[in-house]
Amino acid sequence: MEKKPLDSLISAAGVWMSRTGLLHKVKHYEVSRRKIYIEMECGDQLIVNNSRSSRTARALRHHKYRKTCKHCKVSDEDINRFLTKTTENKSSVKVRVVSAPRTRKAKPKSVARAPKILENPNIPQTTAPAAPEPASVASAASAPNHSEPAMASTASVASAPNHSEPAMASTASVASAPNPSEPAMASVASVASVESAPNPPEPAMASAASAANPHGTARTPVAPTSGKVVSATASAASSLNRPVSASSSAAAIKTVSSAPAPAPPLTLSQRGRLEALLSPADEISLDGSTPFRKLESELVSRRRKDLQRMYAEEREHYLGKLERDITKFFVDRGFIEIKSPILIPAEYIERMGINNDTELSKQVFRVDQKLCLRPMLAPTLYNYLRKFDRALPDPIKIFEIGPCYRKESDGKEHLEEFTMLNFCQMGAGCTRENLEALITEFLDFMEIDFEIIGDSCMVYGDTLDVMHGDLELSSAVVGPVPMDRDWGISKPWIGAGFGLERLLKVKHDFKNIKRGSRSESYYNGISTNL
Repeated sequence: MEKKPLDSLISAAGVWMSRTGLLHKVKHYEVSRRKIYIEMECGDQLIVNNSRSSRTARALRHHKYRKTCKHCKVSDEDINRFLTKTTENKSSVKVRVVSAPRTRKAKPKSVARAPKILENPNIPQTTAPAAPEPASVASAASAPNHSEPAMASTASVASAPNHSEPAMASTASVASAPNPSEPAMASVASVASVESAPNPPEPAMASAASAANPHGTARTPVAPTSGKVVSATASAASSLNRPVSASSSAAAIKTVSSAPAPAPPLTLSQRGRLEALLSPADEISLDGSTPFRKLESELVSRRRKDLQRMYAEEREHYLGKLERDITKFFVDRGFIEIKSPILIPAEYIERMGINNDTELSKQVFRVDQKLCLRPMLAPTLYNYLRKFDRALPDPIKIFEIGPCYRKESDGKEHLEEFTMLNFCQMGAGCTRENLEALITEFLDFMEIDFEIIGDSCMVYGDTLDVMHGDLELSSAVVGPVPMDRDWGISKPWIGAGFGLERLLKVKHDFKNIKRGSRSESYYNGISTNL
């Protein structure tokens, strides 16, 4: 049979058993997560652990006592209720509801990739027509003594073996037709001079060069005639016996002048690369009007100059400099600096009210069953307040700056390794007005605009959130709170916690909080991946 905790035994019996066996009547009691605050009818008060195996818990379960307290006036009814043993035949089952994890459906991969964009936007893409138009095809009969057919895709037409004049090659540049319904030319033709024959063929059309296939049928798709298109074989219309030189044909070639095509849109990876290189001082648009390579080269050059200037002048990391400035600020105002361990007992997390079934418990980096990386500075500050209260004068002022760790989702506002500032004051003067005044003085020192609004959290209950726009800079508390008894704190206190990386993000107008963090990718907000 499972042993009942001490608070259940006190609730059922209504009495308390001292170490000497003296039975007291309980007037009032409060239960926190690990402690029980008990007030007796006689006026005695005590704080005990809510344990299942303590001496008092065993005595209350065994229903034995030596005598009653004279001042508590324990009635016979109370004694009879305490001495009566009750048995429960009902069985109960504790059901734990576990929510199913959310899963994202995988997006289907694209079946076909988009066509690759041409590097030179001045050369338009063309497609071969489905069938050549008969009216635009120039059929040229080969000379009687020709022995080798000319290929339509070659740069020149081979002459017959007994030709005496050499053939000169020329290249024709083809422009797309103004009518989008007409097919554009996709082939580049060249013309070679042909020796005159007894019966010369008809001159070739001015828009294309003829070519003979191996079967003797000349079939070449020809672009429609236009004033903007000039054939490379214009000289062949006047005479087929005169060779066409390369210089004369090049002078006859004209290309259609068109406006340069816009740069292709940036991909997600390209945009991410450029955003990582940008600094708040840059006035560069990423609307796609400038090619990616040109933007990247310009930004890389700027960041190299920034790092060189910083190496020559400043040489201080923003995060380290901020820690030193904050330390001086609080030391000058009477606070003592604390440096506590990063590895803390896992029991501290449970004492802060973070059980295994809470969302915050899933964010804790656990080393083993007994140790974890601290997700906050509050547990050790509680211990320092309790210990310093025995030696230091009132009020006690402490603060700490150090790294904390949480399994946060990646984003522009969260880090898994971050630096916290926590300051506390316990004793006299612990009011909301003094807390707000200290926060105002600190943020004015940091030159950061803010506003304070009321909120609540799972650990402390009611809190004061310090906001910069939509970004939360701090969460402040005015104590005491119920969990104070678990840490042995009974005096009023005030305190607040700030994330230093968020302060740097606001102070230097960083778009990403990683720029001000412990990172190998950035130094003082400047990308190091150059």
